[in-house]
Amino acid sequence: MALHLQRELENLKRQILSLSAIVEENVRKAVISIGERDPQLAAEVRAKDPEIDRMEMDVEEECLKILALYQPVAVDLRFIVAVLKINNDLERIGDLAVNIAKRSQFLAERADLGVPFDFGEICRRTLEMLRRSLDALMTMNGNLAQTVLASDDEVDAINKQMYVKITRAIHKEPAKTEVLLSYLSATRHLERIADYATNIAEDVIYMIEGAIVRHGGNP
Repeated sequence: MALHLQRELENLKRQILSLSAIVEENVRKAVISIGERDPQLAAEVRAKDPEIDRMEMDVEEECLKILALYQPVAVDLRFIVAVLKINNDLERIGDLAVNIAKRSQFLAERADLGVPFDFGEICRRTLEMLRRSLDALMTMNGNLAQTVLASDDEVDAINKQMYVKITRAIHKEPAKTEVLLSYLSATRHLERIADYATNIAEDVIYMIEGAIVRHGGNP
C-alpha cells in the first residue's frame, strides 16, 4: 500500500504544479493586458478560467480520494492538507486574474487619459511574490517561501500609497474618475493576489517543517 500511496502523492503533486503554472500565466497575462490596454489578452484570461476551475475540482477530488483510500498520516497527511489549502488559494487567484482582465477590457474601451502614478510597481511586486511562492512549492524550498512572507508588508504599503494617490487624482481631475477607479480596483485585486501568494508560502513551510507561521507564528 505504501508504494501505491507514494504514486498517488506524486500524481497529486504533478496536478497541483500544473494548476499553479496555468494560474501564474493567467495572472501574468492579466497584468500585461491592463498595462498595455489589450482587450484580446484580457479575453484569453477570462477564457482560461473554466479550465482552472475544473483543475481545482480535480485536485480536490484527488485529495479526498487519497484520504479515503489510504488514511495517510504524518508527513503525507500534512502534504495533502497543504495541497487542499493551496488548491483553493490558486482558484481564488485565478478569479482575481479574471477581475483584473475585466478592468482591462473596460479601460481599453475608454480614451487613454494617462495615469498619474506608477501602477507597474505593484504589478511587478505581486508577480514576483506569486512566482517565488510557486517556485518554493515546486522545489519544496522553505527559505524561498520565507522571502515571500517578508515581501507582503511591502505590497500592502504600496497598495495604501496607491489608494492615496488615486483618491487625490480623482479630486484633482474628476473627469478621470471612471478610469482611476478601475486602476484602484485592479490594485486591490493585486494586493489580494499577494495575500494568497503569502498563504501559499506559509503552506509550503507547513509542508516542509510542520510549522504553522500564520498570524506571526515562528517556523
